[in-house]
Amino acid sequence: MDLTIEQAQGRVPVAILRIKGALDASNYEDVIVKARELYDAGTRHLLVDMAEMHFMSSSGLVALHSIVMLLRGQPSPDPEMGWQAFHALGHDRDTGKQPHVKLLNPQPKIRQILQITNMDEFFEIHTDLQTAVASF
Repeated sequence: MDLTIEQAQGRVPVAILRIKGALDASNYEDVIVKARELYDAGTRHLLVDMAEMHFMSSSGLVALHSIVMLLRGQPSPDPEMGWQAFHALGHDRDTGKQPHVKLLNPQPKIRQILQITNMDEFFEIHTDLQTAVASF
């Protein structure tokens, strides 16, 4: 997996986190660490670009949920909690679309995972970068 950061300016500053490769148990904590670094540096709006992400496991879903919690200013679930971290995601899913974290261009397999887990109800999903940045 490769992570890159780009900055964009809409009505508010938006950090774009591009994930290339697979997001799974071997690297999901790297995504959480990067999001924490961005938050600590002042990021309050994050667009996760999934155009080049070809696989996401349940650990990837935990990473996305952890990013939401970080940008809310809440502590993210401890990854050592295992399934409890995954279940926390399920409880939070009913809060509606997240205003500070949005997704861009998930591949069909990733979009299917988001739909099966109802995470497409939790995240605003965009297919156009300019529209996504302007949505914050």
